[in-house]
Amino acid sequence: MERVNITIGPLSFDHAEYDPDGDVLYLHVGEPQAGEGEETPEGHVVRYAPGTSRIVGLTVLGARHALERDGHLAITVPDTVETTAEQLAPALAAV
Repeated sequence: MERVNITIGPLSFDHAEYDPDGDVLYLHVGEPQAGEGEETPEGHVVRYAPGTSRIVGLTVLGARHALERDGHLAITVPDTVETTAEQLAPALAAV
């Protein structure tokens, strides 16, 4: 788990792990913790602290593929926000 500073729209994450084999990016607020997951329209998973609306994590499926294909990554949390490859570079390097 790498310490990073990633901002996607109104969300800020300070820990990341990237699985290059599965092309899955795990972003966390603080150390990973239990959360209640909710799938976004894009197929990603937003994790909330149990019983709250506070986002504690985000699992991005096909992160690098989407960036290469579209030039950006869109995530609905609940409004759609976008980020770029440059903004996600530190997280995508976190193995």
